[in-house]
Order: sequence, then C-alpha cells, then structure tokens
Amino acid sequence: MGPVLCLVSAVCFGALGIFGKLAFEAGVSPSALLLIRFGLAAVVMAAFLAIRRDRLTQRKIKTPGKLLAAALALGALGYAAQASLYFEALHRMDASLLSLVFYLYPLLVTVTAVALGRDRLTPAKVAALLAASAGVLLVLLGAGGVAIDPIGVILAFASAVTYTVYILCSDRVVRRMPPLLLTTLVLTGAATALAGKALLSGGVGLGFGATGWFWLGCIVIVSTVLPILAFFTGLRRTGPSAAAILSTFEPVVTTVLAAVLLHESLTITQLAGGLLVLSSVVILQTRRRNWSMRTHTASRQTLSSELV
Repeated sequence: MGPVLCLVSAVCFGALGIFGKLAFEAGVSPSALLLIRFGLAAVVMAAFLAIRRDRLTQRKIKTPGKLLAAALALGALGYAAQASLYFEALHRMDASLLSLVFYLYPLLVTVTAVALGRDRLTPAKVAALLAASAGVLLVLLGAGGVAIDPIGVILAFASAVTYTVYILCSDRVVRRMPPLLLTTLVLTGAATALAGKALLSGGVGLGFGATGWFWLGCIVIVSTVLPILAFFTGLRRTGPSAAAILSTFEPVVTTVLAAVLLHESLTITQLAGGLLVLSSVVILQTRRRNWSMRTHTASRQTLSSELV
C-alpha cells in the first residue's frame, strides 16, 4: 500500500494548481489562499484527531515534547516556507518552467538520502528515477517555449531544496509518530507561521465570494489534508527516495487536469512523458513485489529446514 498511498498523494497534490488557478480567478489572493489553506486544514485535522483520540490512547502512544516541537517545526519552517517560495516563484515565471525546476527534488532527495547512508541506490531505483525524470521533462517541455526569470528560477530551486529537507526530516519523525498526529501538527505549524506573517504584513484580504470559498474548500480537503496524510503514511512504508520518485506523477496529473478542465491540449511528447512516469511506478512496484516474493520463499525454506 505504500506506493499506492504515495500515488494518491501525488494525484491530490496535482489538482492543487488547477484549484489554485480557479481560486485566483474568483478573487482569492496568494497570501489568503496559503493562510486559509493551512488554517482550515489544521482545524479539520484537529477535529478528526479528537474523534480518534480514544484509539490513540488505547495504543498508549507516547510523544516526547521534542518530537512534538520537531513536527510543528516541519510545518512552520519546512512546509510553510516551501509553499511560500513556490507561489512567489509562480508570480515571476511560467508554471511549466517552475514545475521543471521544482521537480528536481526527487533527484535531490534520492542523492542526499544515499549520501547520508539512509537509503540504498538500487538498480531499480536508478531506473525508476531516470524514467520519472525523463518523463517529467517531456511532459513539461512538451508545452513549448517559456520565459526565464532568474529570480524566479532561484526561488523555484530554493523551494525544491526546502522540500528536499522537509521530506528527509519527515522521514525521521514519521517513524516515531502516527501519521494522523504528525499531519495535524505539521498543518498547525504551517498555519501559525503564515498567520504570523500575515499579521506582520498587515493582514490578508477576504473580500471574495462563495465561489472563492468553494475552491478553497477543495484545496483544503482534496489537495492538503488527504495528500499530506497519504504521503506521510506512504513515506513510512516506502522510504524517502521511493516516495519522492512516485511523487513525480504529480505534474502529469496537473497537465491532464489542465487539458480536461481548462481545455489545454496534450501533445504527443507530453503523453510519452506521462507513460515514462507511469513506467517508474511499475518498476518500483515490480521490484517490491519480487523482493516480497523472495523474502516469503526464503522464510518458507528456512521454516522447512527447521522442521526437517
């Protein structure tokens, strides 16, 4: 289920750009979008956590104060910072080029995790990473030429680096904390940081209508609460590099949704890129299945030898 959950997360995050564009058309500003997105998501997760609290108590989960602080910091210093850098870059450059720069993060995550000794660079992961990266390039470059803003590129790369650190830090925390609790704390940390930023900058405008609130609701539930929870649960089962590679399915989803909902055309190059990204998922899934089968066979052989 780990890879499946990572794909669910990617699909939901892939809809974020579409919902965001529709929200902007309804009069929602980027600063208001970010604050409401994380604020309402934190409230939703806190309510859900309160409902499930009895089950967590029965499991006798102990969470040290330092771990709680680390989870809040992931949101305040990691997720909020990454989202802010991303939307600042979006104001300066074309969305396709922004995605192209931002989706360097799977490569950054994989290389950094291997360099830190926290993951192994297996042939399957190398093949999946190359296929996913090539697929993303085809999907994004297939849209045609784009204008380049140096500051925007720097902001986009900073967003990718921030998200890399966020994933690697999350990998350490998620193994010591239930995904539901971690998601709630991360969202709370992000909302608190963005609220502080809004107060210092003079607040955010909320003078938009019901349509804006509808798209914000879609952003909160479909593209924030669900994908973050799915990603943390999938990350716990797959590891950082595999989770990052599977997340490259996100720009493919964005491109397809843009074609369907915003009437943007898909080129043959983009379709070929989407197939390459899908092939990376198949590679990882096949590798995990073969590993599981070998482990199961080895266990049965060991049991048989012990019985003999």
